[in-house]
Amino acid sequence: MQKENHIEISPEIKMPLALRALRRSNIRKKITEYLFDISPSCSYTSEIAYHINTTPSNVLGALRGMESRYREEESLLGLDIVEMKSGGKDIKLYGLTSFGRELIESINRREKL
Repeated sequence: MQKENHIEISPEIKMPLALRALRRSNIRKKITEYLFDISPSCSYTSEIAYHINTTPSNVLGALRGMESRYREEESLLGLDIVEMKSGGKDIKLYGLTSFGRELIESINRREKL
């Protein structure tokens, strides 16, 4: 088992970092919006990829980080926008955290102005 070093960052600091990450990656933004639309339900990688018209490897990169293309600290899991849940034997489901819902609601309010 792998231990995770998780440092709690205040929402005031996390929000601008998360907004920047979503602006820098259309895939991250589409994943977050899709998970917001199906919330409180969760989804698995290939289903997310199907609904946002991309490949499962792009979805995994945006969710978890993937070498130089998607930095782990800017991944949706790393920024606490998305959480991973176990759906049984070797099934990983992804859903928005409360911070992720708050983030998308904030973006939607700004876009309406």
